[in-house]
Parts: sequence; C-alpha cells; structure tokens
Amino acid sequence: MTRVLVVEDDPAIGSELVEALTGNRYDVSLATSGEQALEQARLRAPDLVLLDLGLPDIDGVALCRRLRAALPYTVIVVLTARTQEFEVVVALDAGADDYLTKPFRLTELLARLRAHLRRQAPPHDERTLSVGLLRLDLPARRAYIGGEELALRPKEFDLLAALASRAGEVVTREQLMDDVWDANWFGPTKTLDVHVFALRRKLTEHGEDPRRITTLRGRGYRYEIEV
Repeated sequence: MTRVLVVEDDPAIGSELVEALTGNRYDVSLATSGEQALEQARLRAPDLVLLDLGLPDIDGVALCRRLRAALPYTVIVVLTARTQEFEVVVALDAGADDYLTKPFRLTELLARLRAHLRRQAPPHDERTLSVGLLRLDLPARRAYIGGEELALRPKEFDLLAALASRAGEVVTREQLMDDVWDANWFGPTKTLDVHVFALRRKLTEHGEDPRRITTLRGRGYRYEIEV
C-alpha cells in the first residue's frame, strides 16, 4: 500500500485530506508541524508527501529541502496558498515535484497523485543525447552543460529530455504533458510553464544561451539546435 505523509497544520484541511486518501486506499499519516514531519519521515519513509508551505515552526521551503535530502525518490507535492510564480519556483528548486494552489479540488489532487506514482520509476533509455552545450546521460538521468552538471529535479530532467530529443521541432503543450506528466493528467497545465521557467533559468545560469528554449504561444516549446 502506498504510504502518504500529509504535512498540514490546519485541522480541517488535514482531516479532510486524511479521510479522502484513506478512502482511496492510501496508507496515510498526518504531521501538523515541520518537526513532526521530519520525525515521521525518518521512522517510516513515505512514498509521497503532501506538504503545506505555511507551517508554524519551520519554513515550508526549508522543510521541503530537508525532506528531499532525506527522501531522494519520494514524490513531494506542495500545497500552497501563495500565488506568486517565483514562490512556486523556489519550492520546485527546493525539491518539490509539483504543486497545487489552495483551494483545490480533491478529485484533482487524487488524479495528480496517481499520475505521479505511475511515472515514479520511468524506464531508462540507453542513449546519450547532445544539443549545443547540453549533454544528457539518459540512463543515469544526469544533465551537463559544457561538462558542468545541472541540479535538476526529476520532472525538470524529463522535460529537458522531451524537448532535447526533438530539438528543432515544435513540441506541443499536450505532447509535453503526456510525456512528462501523464496522458491522463487532470488539471491545468500551468505547472508546465513553471517548470519551463525554472529549467530555462538553470540552463542560462550554467552558460547556455537564453534563447535555446523558444516559447511558441498557444502551441508549445522548441529546443533550438542553433541560436
């Protein structure tokens, strides 16, 4: 049974999440503070963490970073009332795989969790891929710019591989959502834009041309062969 750790200090939201997840046959535990979350994660490593960023004792982003260090293969989904895009990017950089903005529908949350768990261990491709300064070691899931390794979250790596493997081609939003998230993904595709924003920033920080990933409004994205 899939183990889920819910980290939420609001009693009403916490109990609702526990009830909904338990009813869908998840093995659920609840932590109402950051310290409780760290202790529970240490004693019983979860397969998935639902993390509220607004906790009373530890900053949610800092806690996300600590959980990611302790649980490298656990799916972390941030629950946040914060709507500024840069705040969401900070959480993704800290190790979150995805986010949901409060208030959210339980049906959407459950669908996203199923999508993440289906794709938690994707098969390895036996190729190495190079475009411009970028080199992807697909079996090892590692990315390099000019020999320097990028620190990418799992979804960022999948997104970069999906774009680079079709370099020079327009990859539609729908194709990227199918490839990187799931063909049965439920909910808005805003998460794609946030991940592209974070990925583009990481590439340029390591010396890649900022024009390497082109946005084609209303269509999708293209990883340019030449810039």
